[in-house]
Amino acid sequence: MVMATGIIAVAAAQQDLTWMAEGLYVIAAAAYVVLAVLLAARLVIAPSLIAADITSHAKGFAFLTTVAGTNVLGSASGIVHGWWTLAWWLWWVSLALWAVCLYSTLFAVVLKGPKPDLGHGINGTWFLLTVATESVVVLGALLLPRHPSDLLAFVLLAAFLLGLVLYLIVMTMVFFRWTFLELDPTEADPPAWIAAGAVAITVLAGSNLLTVQPTSDRIERLAPFSEGIFVLAWATATFWFPLMVAIGIWRHVLNRVPLRYHPSYWALVFPLGMYSAATFRMLGAIDLDGLSWMPRAALAVALAAWSAAFVGLIWQGVDVVRRPFGAPPS
Repeated sequence: MVMATGIIAVAAAQQDLTWMAEGLYVIAAAAYVVLAVLLAARLVIAPSLIAADITSHAKGFAFLTTVAGTNVLGSASGIVHGWWTLAWWLWWVSLALWAVCLYSTLFAVVLKGPKPDLGHGINGTWFLLTVATESVVVLGALLLPRHPSDLLAFVLLAAFLLGLVLYLIVMTMVFFRWTFLELDPTEADPPAWIAAGAVAITVLAGSNLLTVQPTSDRIERLAPFSEGIFVLAWATATFWFPLMVAIGIWRHVLNRVPLRYHPSYWALVFPLGMYSAATFRMLGAIDLDGLSWMPRAALAVALAAWSAAFVGLIWQGVDVVRRPFGAPPS
């Protein structure tokens, strides 16, 4: 929710929709605080359950949303309000979260047994390996002109390329899963959309690096290479969206799986908002005007999806409050 709301706030700020960007930022910041408190409480109350989840093939990499959410909120803090000191501190927090969350799960899925088969072990949340890594680059590149450092520039370039490699690894396994193993309609959940979101955030990371190349000779030397990489990422993100829509139609229209609110639907909203923000930034970085309509169109779709998810969240909250204790959801 923080990732989706924060990036749409950034996209709205890019389109000079200041009032919308500020309103969405408030929601994203409030959600971040609430979720951070709940996660801290869960660490205290049920550490064994946290440990079981973070070492799970199916759930472990979902904890990387803490990294991406922190960096998206940091980016929105700087772009929407100019709070770059807050953004700097959030970036450092995200580095610690990245190391802890990523390696806790990675060590477990490699070393711990017994292991599930591919069909049950991998899902769309594995793309958060790329999303989290590239989110570090997205915010770091925005901070680089304010904290010039050749070491920082090198780290950002290395992380940018690492995120791409992680995407290629995960996409290979997921695409094999989609094409050679039977897909159940109840399994085709919104995290599959992160396949598009992961390359979209790679576009934003690369575009941010290219934009700040005058501040770093190291980034400037690799500018043509970086441009080729993020244009490739943009083409890949664009390529995946029709398949994501087709999966949704197959799931909800052809197989009649009820369309009810679930927190995982924020994983559908995030790629749409990220695609808008990334495309806007890419067009500016490569001086291309012919697609200037695309970020606005993507923002409109992202806002519609965000509104539906937010209404679903409120409706579910009201339903929980109204129904008798212990009663099943309506």
